[in-house]
Amino acid sequence: MKIDETGKTVLRVIVIEDDPDDLDLLLRELRRGGYATKHAHVESRSDLEHALGHGRWDIVISDWSLPSFDGLAAFRVVREREADLPFIIVSGTIAEEHAVEALKAGVNDFITKGRFARLLPAIERELREVEMRQQKKLAEAQARKEAEEKK
Repeated sequence: MKIDETGKTVLRVIVIEDDPDDLDLLLRELRRGGYATKHAHVESRSDLEHALGHGRWDIVISDWSLPSFDGLAAFRVVREREADLPFIIVSGTIAEEHAVEALKAGVNDFITKGRFARLLPAIERELREVEMRQQKKLAEAQARKEAEEKK
């Protein structure tokens, strides 16, 4: 992760949210947690596809219920483009069975809007896990390279 000039960790986040007040609350919570955020605010599938194609991101945070699509559809778009980009749903309108469905599909976590106590720890956990997976892939690639060189 990159550190900015103030010493804060830069978090590059796509926020899928249709309510400007909820967007502001989320970004404020991220800043309160010590992140300097670089974000793309998207509200539609095409906006999401554009953001994914025009930036390097650390995480996606999505509302569940949007006018043109839902959090699960957004998750599927992200997985089609970015296999290892953490995806967290932050919503106040999701039924428990939908949350379970989303988690079974591979969504990394679900946080209830207004109850952000779990948000920062969930982000930190997901970023650590991505880093560990990347390090493992690099180590495996290095081991394969060394094995090929020995042949």
